[in-house]
Parts: sequence; C-alpha cells; structure tokens
Amino acid sequence: MLPSVRVVVLNYNGGDLVLRCIESLRKTDWPADRLDIVVVDNASTDGSAEYLNRTFDDITVMFNTHNDGFPANNLAMRSIDDHAYVALVNPDTTVDPGWLRPLVETMEADEALGGACPRLLLEPRFVDVAIDAPTHRAPGDDRDLGVRLTGVRVDGVDRIRHLQVVENGWGAELSGAGRHHWLSNDAVVAVPLDPEATAPSKVEVQLVVDPPKDVRVGSTVVHVDDAPEWFEVDVEGEPYDVVNNAGSLLVEGGWGADRGLGERDGPEYDEPRDVFAWCGGGVLLRSTYLRDVGLFDERFFLYYEDTDLSWRGRAQGWNYRYVPDSLIRHVHAASTVEGSSMFVHFVERNRLLMLAKNAPVEFASRAYLRFVLSTLGIAREQIVRPLMRGSRPDLTTVLRRIRAFVAAVSLLPYAASQRRRLRRAQVVDDATLLAWQVPQP
Repeated sequence: MLPSVRVVVLNYNGGDLVLRCIESLRKTDWPADRLDIVVVDNASTDGSAEYLNRTFDDITVMFNTHNDGFPANNLAMRSIDDHAYVALVNPDTTVDPGWLRPLVETMEADEALGGACPRLLLEPRFVDVAIDAPTHRAPGDDRDLGVRLTGVRVDGVDRIRHLQVVENGWGAELSGAGRHHWLSNDAVVAVPLDPEATAPSKVEVQLVVDPPKDVRVGSTVVHVDDAPEWFEVDVEGEPYDVVNNAGSLLVEGGWGADRGLGERDGPEYDEPRDVFAWCGGGVLLRSTYLRDVGLFDERFFLYYEDTDLSWRGRAQGWNYRYVPDSLIRHVHAASTVEGSSMFVHFVERNRLLMLAKNAPVEFASRAYLRFVLSTLGIAREQIVRPLMRGSRPDLTTVLRRIRAFVAAVSLLPYAASQRRRLRRAQVVDDATLLAWQVPQP
C-alpha cells in the first residue's frame, strides 16, 4: 500500500492563484484515500478560504485567527500521526500530476532523507532580450550603470514584476516611481510570457538614463534620455523555462539561496543530487524527521524559516535530496514583493537570527560585525557623501538595515536559549556543516 501524504497549502488572500493550486493538487497521480489536502488560511480577507471550503468537499480548510506568516504551516504539521509524509506547496504554484510519486520513491529508498525537493520552475516561460549600453558612475554610487529598465510589457500587459535579469544587472529596486532594474553593459533580461502563451506577439521595454546615451536593444540602437520611453523589441529564439529552486544552498557568510534561481532550465538540473537545504515553496518532508527536529520557528514569520529548519535537521544527521523528475511551477514573489521593505527587513533580520541559533559563535559574530560594517559603508555613500556635496541624502536603505539589526539583536536572548537546546541534540560537527558553503556569486 502506498504511504499516506498530507499536502499543506498556506493561504493568505490567495484569490485565483490558490484556487488554481488546489485544482492542480486534486489531479495528483496518487490514491485519493492516501492524499490529505489541507489549506491553512492565515486570516485572509478576500473570501478565498471560504470559497475553497464551500467548493471542495475533499479538502480541509483550517482557519487561523490571525496572520502568523509562513510558520502557520505548523497548524497542519502538528497532527500528522496518520501520515508518513507531509508536503508543503505554495498557494501560487501548480503541480504536475506526477509530481508526488518521484519524491515519495526517493524518500522510501533512503531512510536518512528528511526532505525531497522538486524541480521548481518559474511559471511563465521566458524569452531573452539583450540590452547593451555604455556605463557611467553616478555620484555616490560605485556601480557601473548602463541604463535603467523601468517597465516591460508583453502584448500590452505589464510583466516587470516577474522579469529576471540573466546577466549584468544590479538587482530589483523599488522607488517612488515603482519597480526598476539598473543594468550594466551587455545585459540580458529574461522577459516572462503569459502562462498560456507559446510566443509573444509584441515585447516592449521602458528605459531611462541620465546622462542620455545610445543603447542597443536587441538588434536596434535607440536613443535613451532622462524621460522614460517605451521601445519595441524584436525577440529571437524559442521560449524557455527558468529555474526557481533545485534545492537550496548555503552561501559563504551564512546566506541561504535557491540553487539555480534565474538560470535557464537544462541538463545541469536533470540529475538528482544532495543539497544543503530545502525550500518551503515545494518540498516533501518525512513525518519522523519533523517529530525529531521540530517544526518551523514561529519567531521568523517570513523567510529563512525553511533554511533554519533544514540546518537544524542537518545538525541532527538528516539529509536532503533534489529530485528532478518532480515538477512544480511557481509564480515567484506573488504574495510578497522581492525588494520591498518587508522583504528586506525579514530577510536581513532572520538570516542573523538563524546564524545566532545554528552557526558557530565565531561565525555568527563575524556575520553580525560584517552587517554593521556594511551598513556604515552604505551610510557613507548614501548619506555622508551627498551631504558633503550639498545634495539630499538617501536614508531609506540605512534605516531599513538599522531596524533589521536592532530587531535581530533584540532576539539574541531567545536565540541563545534555542542554541543551547540545539547544541545538545547536534550530532554533526560544525566543520562538516559549514563545508556545504558555496562561494558568493
């Protein structure tokens, strides 16, 4: 008999996305009496949880009284005695009908595995657009800046939120004008198509730069100045898939990262492999692993709670494996906006909290010190130098980092108490754990 699996979907105002997710899960190639689909609703106000509860009699909806963030998954993970496995699936994902079987088969073949990770792809397919501009340096900014990408439209629909910079970009930024990307020279951006489309009929990019300059967009040279302007792009090449997560990494300095994020899906991701951690957006976990290691730390709220639990499990001897034959597609950052104040706060605070709990004291201390020094460096560039030139300083980044650091420091007494408990349970030495680190990109 096949083992029983509980699938947990955490919903917060998921709207049509969570409905699509549930409909795809109900088509899973697994016996219905061995598949228990549970939606944990985080006090949604859009009526999505009530709609699911009325519409599907083969799923369970658990109503939380307030928003507990991602650790609210614990509500459905505490009562798992009748299930051999628990799967976590984001509400903004859709699963391939055969997604579950390869994960279970992998876990059944190796009792040391605490988790199995699917091939998590970004939901839309993508086409590449090359943008090349001569670079300059802005006052107080040591980056080589080519041109600022402020908008992307595919067949008239805004798609910049899901754009991926493949080469030579400086990351997504938010300002009063909205989301944008500074690009360097020879940049390549992956433009997302509509999920139902096989190819775009029209792609446009909005560019702005000061001082004005000529920029090559695709095969055409256009003149870009200090007023945002739209340019149509001739797209060449077939649409392709982009990786969201193929297991998770530990990056030098104590950062968690999605293996393969933003990279073109291909042969590199066709082979199973052991990974340092798993991603909570899609994973199959062994119930005995959860009973042994524990559930999500509710102090995290958002981000790094999965890396924290993965680290705790590794320290206690559990392993994790990426399983490429399991396919899930994810609308990246549909519920929280990458680069937003909330995103930055919890990512920075929770990374430090995770290290204070799990890493060697010297390692965690260096991370806290580096955070302080890097914040001082940013303050010098964005506050002190503009003031010396008589310009208006930008306090946004420094204030965000100060708030995150103060929040992390306030949690140190809690982290210390958890650390003592975790050290008593640890069976794998720190050197072995830190050997999983990969170089910073």
